[in-house]
Amino acid sequence: MRALVILTLLAALVIAATCYESHESMESHEHPNPFLNRRGANDFIQAHTRLRAITQERIRERSKALQEHQRELCEDFYPCEKYAFHHGYAAAYKHYFGRRKTK
Repeated sequence: MRALVILTLLAALVIAATCYESHESMESHEHPNPFLNRRGANDFIQAHTRLRAITQERIRERSKALQEHQRELCEDFYPCEKYAFHHGYAAAYKHYFGRRKTK
């Protein structure tokens, strides 16, 4: 009789230990639908914040350094980019675009 009670208590402990649902297992039940609709997705960034970011990006594009403009121009022209790989962008720009005369 005593062995039966001990065995029953031991079985109850094993069941309690294996059937316990931790907080991590409940995280998937918190949100029944993990996807957002369009309105909810657009609420993360407000319109004025987006417009300000676009404006700042346009200002940064206009105020680039001369070397940055030269590098971008050289990157768009494959022979210049290939030359820059061996000699550097300053030398490549000078080699391909430095001889041009503006009127």
